[in-house]
Amino acid sequence: MSKIVTLSEAASIALHSMVLIARSDTKLNVNQISEAIESSKHHVAKVMQRLAKEDFVASNRGPSGGFVLKQEPEEISLLMIYEAIEGKVAIQSCPGDKRTCIIGSCMLGDLSRNMTKEFKEYMESHFLNEYI
Repeated sequence: MSKIVTLSEAASIALHSMVLIARSDTKLNVNQISEAIESSKHHVAKVMQRLAKEDFVASNRGPSGGFVLKQEPEEISLLMIYEAIEGKVAIQSCPGDKRTCIIGSCMLGDLSRNMTKEFKEYMESHFLNEYI
């Protein structure tokens, strides 16, 4: 089945992991996160490493280690998390990233631009604290 809008597995892991960490009163480790979101430990570890590098979480190693937020949940938008993994969301008219269309005008009209704009605005206006 085809999907119009999809999130990459990495973006989904990042968003769900950040909500879990924000909800938790204690540090969460890779095993706990991967089990809760049903993703591979390896992929979760990679995504969490990226989020740590981008200063969203602090990580501690060892038996009592895990991840905690470095910012308040109300300061972290879903867009910030998404862009940390996927890069900046660019609002473009052509879904094929072309300057000109071979058929003269895009058969999708402004659909691609409008959907991307709406997605970005939604993600920008929702913060982690809304999911705690």
